[in-house]
Amino acid sequence: MTELNGTVSPAFEPVRDTVEAQLRSGAEVGLSLVVDLDGRQVVDLWAGHRDAARTQPWRRDTITNVWSITKTVTSLAALLLVDAGDLEVHAPVARYWPEFAANGKQHVEVRHLLSHTSGVSGLDHPARLEDLYDVRTAAARMASQKPWWEPGTASGYHVLNYGHLIGELVHRLTGLSLRDFVHQHIAQPLGADFQIGLRDADVERVADVIAPTLDFDPEALDHDTAAYRTFTGPSSTASAANTAAWRAADLGAANGHGNALAVTEILAPIARAGASAHGQLLKPRTIDLIFNEQSNGTDLVNGLHLRWGIGYALSDRRTLPWIPDGRIAYWGGWGGSMAIIDLDRRMTISYVMNNMGADILGSQRAAAYTTAIYRALGANHLP
Repeated sequence: MTELNGTVSPAFEPVRDTVEAQLRSGAEVGLSLVVDLDGRQVVDLWAGHRDAARTQPWRRDTITNVWSITKTVTSLAALLLVDAGDLEVHAPVARYWPEFAANGKQHVEVRHLLSHTSGVSGLDHPARLEDLYDVRTAAARMASQKPWWEPGTASGYHVLNYGHLIGELVHRLTGLSLRDFVHQHIAQPLGADFQIGLRDADVERVADVIAPTLDFDPEALDHDTAAYRTFTGPSSTASAANTAAWRAADLGAANGHGNALAVTEILAPIARAGASAHGQLLKPRTIDLIFNEQSNGTDLVNGLHLRWGIGYALSDRRTLPWIPDGRIAYWGGWGGSMAIIDLDRRMTISYVMNNMGADILGSQRAAAYTTAIYRALGANHLP
């Protein structure tokens, strides 16, 4: 059997058992799982292989593309600017990015970008994946577009362009690219092994993503919907994440590279009222903004029932019954990775893997680990 590395506190031994079961079944190829409980790492596990052939071991410093968990870091970048007084979530985007007011978007607010309710969830046709790699040009195209639905009335998941929109605000306010801002103001100060995109020096320790068996076909969607326009504006496949062009890009929606330890180190201060081992990251009042509900209903793009706060989804048992109610913010990456920030318990859970499942959000593996973690805490109200 594949060796499971790392440590767990005694109360969390059932979590180790759950991970071992998934490894034995073959469902996991390579993974890392970390739980921070009020500054203590009560779970820190990694195991498996970096490749589908299971020839290259997944090591402690292995990193992989974490897909939309990247958005949780991009959201934090925006909140840092809010915390500093440089960005106002209720201000029009055009205050900072005047060109964004084009085509009736003068009243779109920063909070609409952060909650996927802006009406700009992709590129108008024609659009190729390569267009997104030219980040500033792609952002300028988005600024010129007409919204695909009335901003603020519903969420429409900003699948691949979330980082372009937030990143342009970061650039306008700081002069830095999103990638450089995250490195200088988040990853480096927190000592987190996380980067948007990938440095050439780190290619040798990356685990390729293993695409799900069933590939999503956007052509099956109604062509008049925001969902179709988003998933074809532009289209992409999971295998794109293993290409040099994808890895080199500054895609704050989907090409963050890291592991569960890095994600936990970045997000855990939110669960701890802004406190980190390196000082106060955010003020509590800034964290409170996350829980200001912006939408509650069926997302126009991914079709899930979601509650969006500012920058993060909020717990909703209708969508993920294995995440409890309360002051919990979360989001996951395509294929099943998951980041859960539980302020009630001052706990952060991060799960990162390379073998993608077919679910839109979460997976049976993520559900099994999360349920085991909450049961270890005595949260027996979970199913």
